[in-house]
Amino acid sequence: MPEKILIIDDDLDTLRLVGMMLQKQGYQIIAASNGQQGLDLAFAEIPNLILLDVMMPQMDGYEVARNLRANPRTVNIPILMFTAKSQLDDKVTGFEAGADDYLTKPTHPAELQAHVRALLARASKSKVNPPTGPASDKPAHTIGVLGARGGLGATTIALNLASAIEQISKTVVIMAEFRPGQGTLADDLSLPRPKGLSELLNIPAKEITRDVIKEKISKHKSGLRILCASSQPREASLQDNAQHFLAILSKMTFMAQYVIVDLGCGLTSLNQKLIPSFDEILVVTEPFTNPLTHTRSLINDLDALGADKSKVRLAVNYRLRSEAQLSAPQVQEKIQYPIEVTFTPAPELLLQAVRLQTTAFLAQTESLTNQQYTSLANKIIGRVKQTIEE
Repeated sequence: MPEKILIIDDDLDTLRLVGMMLQKQGYQIIAASNGQQGLDLAFAEIPNLILLDVMMPQMDGYEVARNLRANPRTVNIPILMFTAKSQLDDKVTGFEAGADDYLTKPTHPAELQAHVRALLARASKSKVNPPTGPASDKPAHTIGVLGARGGLGATTIALNLASAIEQISKTVVIMAEFRPGQGTLADDLSLPRPKGLSELLNIPAKEITRDVIKEKISKHKSGLRILCASSQPREASLQDNAQHFLAILSKMTFMAQYVIVDLGCGLTSLNQKLIPSFDEILVVTEPFTNPLTHTRSLINDLDALGADKSKVRLAVNYRLRSEAQLSAPQVQEKIQYPIEVTFTPAPELLLQAVRLQTTAFLAQTESLTNQQYTSLANKIIGRVKQTIEE
């Protein structure tokens, strides 16, 4: 199969001429005429190399490169910046954004071909290491936990799932609250860095490295690592820093074997940008008619956003003891989507866990709640092992 090259350039003549030249060399060419279209194609097609112009309207090449480097799916794709900007500062900015090589327009076809061949050869030997890229070629399995609406217990489920996976897999697991201004875990678990996320969101995105993130992560007494969001309401505005969140997620992916992220509720503009980065999405709902209707719409919207339905799981949280709740078969019939796990009511256990400053999974190891999280964790661990074996 020919190697696939994505060309991103707003100059249609360049797209056509360079595309034809590389096609003659046996490469498969896909093209985009603006930055956003280029990102969409990169995430969908995962090309072997990206030829990227710098001077484009709305989103320039530097921003495109940073977005590519912030996404685990594209973090290792070689980027060749191909532009008329020839000043040293322009080149330095390009390399800092994540470019692997830099060519100035106009250039001789033979020179362009040589650079393309060299980058592809390096990539095939796993030697391409972007400035913002990972040190390891084994990224974590990432799970986004998303509430269909507020108040359904998504944070509790994310935390206990992370705790279960950490205990069962005996590997490094990071749990992150991506909800600035709405954090709860620092207080519930008495963690030492209650504003770790906010501190990261207040520095330039390019300064977010694995070492910096490590300094902001709290380690719970159980061994679970947690990136806490502040509970200061005014910091909710930090959710607009999508580039920062993508950078944090990208770096965490190479700091653990599993990364579980509490996404809060709904398809906010931030969540829409983050969703494609996850290996699995666990949608949390509850067994009442209105939440289930909302959940069905959410799953349809995830599909419209390009999320792989086979990776969208459904958790039904029976938070309350109520005869008005629908049974699991009734939920299944109403929502017409497979249920991955159901959680039975355990309000006393959850309160006990807070008093003990631990997770419900660990508070009572013989409880039904522990068994339910163990079952879900084993399913996820099994899927990861199967993927590795394949």
